Amino acid sequence: MAEVGILKPTDRVELIEGEIIAMSPINTPHMGIVNILNRLLFKNILEDVTISIQNPLRIDQLNEPEPDLLVAKFRKDGYSKKHISPSDTMLVIEVADSSLKYDRQVKIPLYAQAKIKEYWIVNIQKEQIEQYSQPEGDKFLSKKIVRKNGTIICGSIDFALAVADIFI
Repeated sequence: MAEVGILKPTDRVELIEGEIIAMSPINTPHMGIVNILNRLLFKNILEDVTISIQNPLRIDQLNEPEPDLLVAKFRKDGYSKKHISPSDTMLVIEVADSSLKYDRQVKIPLYAQAKIKEYWIVNIQKEQIEQYSQPEGDKFLSKKIVRKNGTIICGSIDFALAVADIFI
């Protein structure tokens, strides 16, 4: 739809279950957390990966969410020849301020069904991270909450982050 002009490049939307869903505008705290996470991911991940920021993840013809951050297998072309798919994906991160309910109720089943290895919801209000792993069906079998004074250890990639470094 963007290619034929129905959607403008500035429209904040994603495709979920065949429906175009309007996304909340990005507020300053949300933008800041995404920027901090981007810097920390680049600094802490020692292997070759692609860090994608607010770009599409092509799950199937009916689902193309645009997570805040996504860590995918490295490709020289930076995924300019094909969209990132679930099999390319190592970690998906959603930063939640006003979208917390949506990220839990809609994104958890979507990412679990797509077999995303690990999914984080960065809860701005509570200054904590919800870490989901071990997808099975439309759920993740493992859920951990890491508070501001804790360290989150990524199971799908070898790195750890102090949560306090995110919530400055």
